Amino acid sequence: MNVIEIKNLHKTYNETQVPVKAVNGIDLQIEQGEFTAIVGPSGCGKTTLMNMIGGLDQPTEGTISIDGNLLNQFKSTGLIDFRLHNIGFVFQAYNLLPVLTVKENVEFIMQLQGKSRKECEKRVDEMLESIGLKDKKHQRPNQLSGGQQQRVAVARALASKPKFILADEPTANLDSKSTSDLLDLMERLNLEENMTFIFSTHDERVMKKARRLITLEDGKIVKDVTVK
Repeated sequence: MNVIEIKNLHKTYNETQVPVKAVNGIDLQIEQGEFTAIVGPSGCGKTTLMNMIGGLDQPTEGTISIDGNLLNQFKSTGLIDFRLHNIGFVFQAYNLLPVLTVKENVEFIMQLQGKSRKECEKRVDEMLESIGLKDKKHQRPNQLSGGQQQRVAVARALASKPKFILADEPTANLDSKSTSDLLDLMERLNLEENMTFIFSTHDERVMKKARRLITLEDGKIVKDVTVK
């Protein structure tokens, strides 16, 4: 089953006198449970494509359908609600809330969804156990290493059990050990919970883990290979 179906997608920026085609006619289907990396040189359109899939940016032309829901048909409040219940985001900069503890960061999305306190606490404990940070639950982000903060960001994205995760350069600030641990965790959760992962990356270590590699150049897909 296709979780994401993209048809004739374009994004043109007109911030200068010369329009820039960041995404230029992409057709793409991504199915439930995929572990996919979108790769290519800087400026090829990876982040723009990811932002449009996540509903953070609007296409100039074309459509994105997620589970049969056309994103461009949502009003702003409807799109926010759809993202809240279906999409988990992992950003390069972590985006943890500094005034909240690890526990509070991980349960934040679930609280917005209206989950009960008991359900939140149970899921937080499960996620912190899975990332090896249960003993850090009452600490704040500035008391953690970069690798630990990124694991908390992944736990927050996964805690609410979204249908898919968008991870934009999630290993860019991490050392080799932290990267390996993080990728092993995401691969395991992908297999155990059948969540769909889409990475935007330059990192060869992410590419080696991915089971599908989609290569962009000048806003177009030039290669799409299933590798495992």
